[in-house]
Amino acid sequence: EVTRPPGTLRIGVLAGAWGGRRTAAPVADALGRTVRLLESLGHRTEEVTVGLGADWEEFVLANARLSTANVAAAVDDLAAALGRPVDSSSLEPATLAAHRYGQRVSGPQFVAALTIRNRVARSLARYFSTHDLLLSPTLPELPPRLGAYGEGEETLDGLGWIDRLNDRSPFTMAFNVAGTPAMSVPLTADAGTGLPIGMQFAAGYGREDLLFRLAGQLERAQPWSGRTPDVWAGDPPAPEDS
Repeated sequence: EVTRPPGTLRIGVLAGAWGGRRTAAPVADALGRTVRLLESLGHRTEEVTVGLGADWEEFVLANARLSTANVAAAVDDLAAALGRPVDSSSLEPATLAAHRYGQRVSGPQFVAALTIRNRVARSLARYFSTHDLLLSPTLPELPPRLGAYGEGEETLDGLGWIDRLNDRSPFTMAFNVAGTPAMSVPLTADAGTGLPIGMQFAAGYGREDLLFRLAGQLERAQPWSGRTPDVWAGDPPAPEDS
């Protein structure tokens, strides 16, 4: 698929994150450059707003209930199979918090969360009935430093941990919930560090073909394989002192 032309695509541009998270200026600038690249390739773009089918707080709560209940079930199965305790000797703080929260999710709460997921999927399906793709930044901020996601995780409960993930990645979560395909493409980089600024393209259910075709076209138009950050594992090792 990556060598097949995608044709002229109608692409909506989601500049503002669900939940109201502000997009950093360098990321917004990268989004604008991506739009201009797409238009130079013949695609049609327009700024859009896309409803989630749920308000942000109930979306996050549904995410927390679904994901932590699954964590609780998986951890209990592993603990029984391995004969290991479900405590801090076996699990990191965030996983243990998710397990404890998930154990308290009731059957009706889980079913209500599935209903929210269904509403999100239907809302996105309505958007993709009129557009081929949805473009947004992958993250609203520049890439965080190593360890930033886990800072203070021992103070968070399961809902707090999921809320943190949704706050840091508000553009990506809807597609995880709806089960529709999306890709992050490193089209631009931060001038200060060389770290990639990802652009996310999402498609309707089952339309991975459009994403592969567009990815191939974008990489041919603006290759990124030779672009590396200032600190990169592929650099040759420094010579040892003699």
